[in-house]
Amino acid sequence: MFKGLKPIVYGGREVWPLVEGGKGVSATNHASSGAWAAAGGIGTVSAVNADSYDENGNVIPQIYHGRTRAERHQELIRYGIEGGVAQVKRAFEIAGGQGAININVLWEMGGAQHILHGILERTRGMVAGVTCGAGMPYKLSEIAAQYNVNYLPIISSARAFRALWKRAYHKVSELMAAVVYEDPWLAGGHNGLSNAEDPRQPQDPYPRVKALRDTMRAEGISDDVPIIMAGGVWYLRDWENWIDNPELGQIAFQYGTRPLLTQESPIPQKWKDELTKIKEGDVLLQRFSPTGFYSSAVRNPFLQSLEARSERQIPFSTEMAGEHTVQLDCGVKGKNFWVAPADLDRARRWDAQGFTTALKTPDNTLVFVTPDERAEIRKDQTDCMGCLSHCAFSSWKDHDNNSTGYLADPRSFCIQKALQNIAHGEDPDKNLMFAGHAAYNFGTDPFYSNGFVPTVKQLVDRILTGD
Repeated sequence: MFKGLKPIVYGGREVWPLVEGGKGVSATNHASSGAWAAAGGIGTVSAVNADSYDENGNVIPQIYHGRTRAERHQELIRYGIEGGVAQVKRAFEIAGGQGAININVLWEMGGAQHILHGILERTRGMVAGVTCGAGMPYKLSEIAAQYNVNYLPIISSARAFRALWKRAYHKVSELMAAVVYEDPWLAGGHNGLSNAEDPRQPQDPYPRVKALRDTMRAEGISDDVPIIMAGGVWYLRDWENWIDNPELGQIAFQYGTRPLLTQESPIPQKWKDELTKIKEGDVLLQRFSPTGFYSSAVRNPFLQSLEARSERQIPFSTEMAGEHTVQLDCGVKGKNFWVAPADLDRARRWDAQGFTTALKTPDNTLVFVTPDERAEIRKDQTDCMGCLSHCAFSSWKDHDNNSTGYLADPRSFCIQKALQNIAHGEDPDKNLMFAGHAAYNFGTDPFYSNGFVPTVKQLVDRILTGD
């Protein structure tokens, strides 16, 4: 047992202060989270477009039949509820009364509140708590109170927590079981970088977590309410000065990336194989996500294609103005596109390379793509089912007449399609592969030597040693 590490009381029983991170679309399911709980920790089922099953136990493909986007959105909500319920029930059974089962919801996913209500209503007594981030989930405490479950807000700064506490959480303080600090420079998936923070200048998490604890103390919150450190956690020995530290109070640790490579992990073998090849620096913090948030993912050919697409970009005006003194003669129809002479030269070069179609962005720029890329972009936008509360890629919004009021952004992508594809066996090189920035450890940690893939129990036991 690693020095100073002690069980905490959660969900009415003692558990290890080790939390499995809930990872998006089907990347954390009942098999992984149930096993994590059975090993004595807190397992987390992802309730984001979770898989449901037919009578034979086969995954039900999430195929949409509605003619309108609003109709498809209702189908999305039904899939989300059925999948979440199925995953929780299976995880609870696997846990066998050990540990605890949480569910994870992205507040900015389409229909989040409907899906959360639907799952909690049908899984009473099974869900210990709800973790929720990606936005400012003010209503999380109110929903948790309706079902008497714990809630664990995911934040990236003391300032964000204080805003949530002052507006809503102080009214339901008894159900706030922990606060998850998700480091915006280290965690995988979507990250909570503010406009005041530089994505290229990572900050030490210790003073940020201390500031969070100071804020919690100022609001009268007990030190027994854990702060869960999420992002960059691999070896507990690297965090020895955090454990039993009076400055920080009770600390727990969340593992998001490391449980991807276990026998119970539901991700396809191709994805698992790619994890072992990641080198330090291969995970990119970027802003291509249609959520508008920064996110961290493996810089694979899919991400490289998005980078290249944004580099094939020029500003334009609809009339001659400033540097825009020449008319664009490729990639567009009509003569109302004025650009700088140097950008005209660049556009002609891209056109000669096969990027013959220019698409408008919301920022009055044009990006140059191939005809096949254009067709895929348009099809994905047409097929939208409203998986986000607002989507930059399709101009969808699940309220206010379903429109963001902005032009759809071709520099982004359909995140629902990309995450469903990779989670269900499509080529990892052609889809978004989320991972935390510590993922390179898969290739350096001797625990994984000779292709060893542990069970979840073996992984938890290993973590408890400090390694």
